[in-house]
Amino acid sequence: MRHLLSMHDLDRDEVLQLLDTAASMHDVQRREVKKLPTLRGRTVVNLFFEDSTRTRSSFEIAGKWLSADVINISAKGSSVSKGESLRDTVLTVAAMGVDGLVIRHQASGAPLQVSKWIDAVVINAGDGMHEHPTQALLDAYTIRHRLGDLEGRHIAIVGDLTHSRVLRSNLICLKTLGARVTLVAPPTLMPSGIDGWAAKDGFDTSYDLDAVLPTVDGAMMLRVQRERMSGGFFPTAREYTVGYGLTRERLELLPDHAVIAHPGPMNRGLEIAADAADSARSLILDQVSAGVAVRMAVLYHALAGEQGVGERELVEGKSV
Repeated sequence: MRHLLSMHDLDRDEVLQLLDTAASMHDVQRREVKKLPTLRGRTVVNLFFEDSTRTRSSFEIAGKWLSADVINISAKGSSVSKGESLRDTVLTVAAMGVDGLVIRHQASGAPLQVSKWIDAVVINAGDGMHEHPTQALLDAYTIRHRLGDLEGRHIAIVGDLTHSRVLRSNLICLKTLGARVTLVAPPTLMPSGIDGWAAKDGFDTSYDLDAVLPTVDGAMMLRVQRERMSGGFFPTAREYTVGYGLTRERLELLPDHAVIAHPGPMNRGLEIAADAADSARSLILDQVSAGVAVRMAVLYHALAGEQGVGERELVEGKSV
């Protein structure tokens, strides 16, 4: 794996390989000493032009547990705040001899452009409303850990689909793993051209959450991204919750085995009730835990995987 810019970069075998490696990394997470020498001597820069807690901290922990030297750079307090361009910023960072660049940017397509400017490995940590591939991988890892093979499983992705980069990556990832996917949202939050997209990629759409929930193996609730909304996409928060929130009453509609996921951060009481977020079937904290393991797997395959270390040597902590 040279770069990870989109879930389209990975086929089924590559996704499964990353998820299997993440399982080995998760075992490392449970050790008293959480350190592998795998990326010793490598330097990874986390370059974030948007605020983040989960993604940046999990990439930082992942790099450090693999013994890489990790540097965090945010737009605030850097030369970007003085007017420096994206190109000049990444060329400056790359000139320091870094091996990997993890980038989050508000512009869709920014990581792809960066990958054309520098020789270092580039990993997309979220670009505008385009994609967030490592989030999709950790979501799939978490759901798969609870439900088993996702082939034929029915997953509903519910909420603010128009503004979500998580939707696009999750849709590609889940379809790659053989899941059946249904997108559920009010008409104002369905992406433009959804009918043609659904026909081309083979997924379903619905405006009726109550009709979909009894048929699913998993419900993934997406955050209402009010900071990206410039108009009235729904009348009131209360009306959105009544129509599309995973409320206490809607929990009763889910099959007994069905799980609940949310990539976070959550708007409790809007798209998801506390009863749902904190229930035994909720995977939300598991997703946070899996984030470190999955990002360890991505960094490993991007920066050291070609050196051919086996899973046993990896878990035992032997240097590559």
